[in-house]
Order: sequence, then C-alpha cells, then structure tokens
Amino acid sequence: MRSIVITGASAGIGAALARRAAAAGWAVLAVARRADRLQLLAREIHCETLVADVLQKETPATIVAHAQRAFGRIDVVVNNAGSAHASALLDESEPQIERQWQLHVGAPLRIARFALPALEATRGGLVFLGSGLARVPSPGYGAYAPAKAAIRAASIQLRRELRTRGVFVTYVDPGVVDTEFSRASGMQEHPAWWHAKPDRVAAAILRGIERRASRVNAVPWQTAATVLAEWLPSLADRAMSSFVTPPAAAPVVAGAPSVPEHTVAPAASSFEAALEPLQRRMERVKLPLAFVRSLVVPHSSIDLNDAAMRWAGMPNKNERAAMQEVFDALAGAGFLAPEGAERWRVLRAPDDT
Repeated sequence: MRSIVITGASAGIGAALARRAAAAGWAVLAVARRADRLQLLAREIHCETLVADVLQKETPATIVAHAQRAFGRIDVVVNNAGSAHASALLDESEPQIERQWQLHVGAPLRIARFALPALEATRGGLVFLGSGLARVPSPGYGAYAPAKAAIRAASIQLRRELRTRGVFVTYVDPGVVDTEFSRASGMQEHPAWWHAKPDRVAAAILRGIERRASRVNAVPWQTAATVLAEWLPSLADRAMSSFVTPPAAAPVVAGAPSVPEHTVAPAASSFEAALEPLQRRMERVKLPLAFVRSLVVPHSSIDLNDAAMRWAGMPNKNERAAMQEVFDALAGAGFLAPEGAERWRVLRAPDDT
C-alpha cells in the first residue's frame, strides 16, 4: 500500500487531503500540533497520527521514523503546514520574519532532506503548498509572501535536481480557500465566491500526485489572474495603490482585478484585535480575555495543559480546542512563538505595540 505523509493535517486542506487519500486507499500519516483535532480525524478515517511541530529541529527525523515504522515505506510527503498574520513587512519583528521563513521554507526543506532516501527507494514525490502571493505579493502580508515565493523557487529547483533520482516534485497553488487560515491570520477574505472548498483543492492535489505533476493549479482561473498581474506589474501596482492601504492605517478593503480581495487588518499590535475573530468562540466556552492576558508574560512559556487546568479545572475537548485556537492566533499575531507540541514561548506583552 502506498503511503503519504501530510503536515498541517488537523484542519483545512491538510485534513481534506487526508480524507481523500485514505478513501483512495493510501496509508496516511497525519502530522499536526493539535492532538485533539488529529484524534477527531483518526476517528473519521483510518490513519496514523503524529503530534509534532514542524518548526522543531527533531521533527523531520521523527516524521520519517514514524512513517517507516508504521508503513515500511514513504511514497509522498506533502508539506502543507503554514500560517500568516497581517502586517507590513518592515513592521515585523525578527522573530516574526524568522518564523515565517522557517515555517514555509526551512521546515519543508528539512523534512524533504530527511525523507529523500525513502522517496528514492519508492520513486515517490514531494509536494509543496504555495500561494498566488508568491507571484503577486499584496501589501499587508508581511513575510508570508516572500517566504512563499522562496518555496516556489525551491520546489522548481528541487524538481530539476531530483528528476534523475526518480523523485517527482509538485508545487501547488491552492488559490483562496475556505479554511481557518484567514481567521487565524487576521486577514478576512471576501467575497465568498472567491473561496474554494478545501475538498476541491485536496482532490486537485491528489490528482496531481497520481500524475506526478510538476504543478497543480487548484483554482485555475485564480492562477490565470495572478499570471496576468505578474505580466503587467505596473498595472497591478496602480490597481493595488488604489485599493490597498498599508496595515498601519485603518483596516480597508484591499484588492485588485488581478488578485483576490482581502480586508487587511492592522499589524497585530493590539492584543484584543488579534483575538477578535475568536471572540464569540471564547464567549461560548466562557474563556475570559483577562485570564488569557494574565498568561502572556514576556520571557515565560505557556503549556496548553497547564493553562487549561488553571482555567477550567478539568477541561473538556471543546474547551481545550478553544484555548489552542487562542494561542495559535496569538502566535500568528507575534505575541507567542511555538516551542513544541502544545507549548508556546511569550515574545511580547499584551500591551506592547
């Protein structure tokens, strides 16, 4: 049985691809930081799960060892894990820029390096998730667009370097997808008709894997629009200047005929603004903002289990999931940085700007 490793598999495209692959008869290793989400996925489909943070240096070796132990082989590795937050590029701190680089470039390349011998043995492949912003960056995406441009270039380079070794490399432009990504990043994309469903994108990726495709354009008309904008940079610049206000100013509707429209929020200098997309979720589980603020102490670390116990005593899965989402949102906004599975380092205080 062919096996596939999928990072960022707890939600969105990663979870949808895991479902698709399992249904098609693949042995699936789903990798993500959120244990509760992986448990739910494992109840839904037959798959192996691994709770791990791709930013940790030991994770690539752990992924490969787990897959080899479970399946005896690795046929495909899909580097899907990712996140972003709204910010002007030069307003981002060094840790924020470094995190984007490591998450979207460093970690995928490390995983690819560790998996390569196994992939050569099976004549398998590597898949890298990109973005239309790799070709047509839009104001307000901080280091996310440059990092995605780098992994796009890296995937092309690897495709050409690994051809003679029997390993295919696929770059995926997923388009604008209806996932948690936008809410967690602070970027609210609209109108609704721009958004592709994760399952549609997952189906396109799996078809590309079966064909050993060099590129998958999951939403072709969106890719065509970005190509047009890339060919006409002056026009794209003028269009964006008319519609996009840098994130240091008040939030505005941003967009252009060539790229999906976005509401670009201010850089997450406000603690409350970073958690605003989760306000209703926090209210439903009665998670006080004041309690979350009390946890965010610079130079300290936050452990999900400890924090949940302090808040709820014996938290249920819904409460733990809500707290996980809060910490992920704060990490995306630059207040926290992941230290491992369900653990974060505090980078700055709630009132720091």
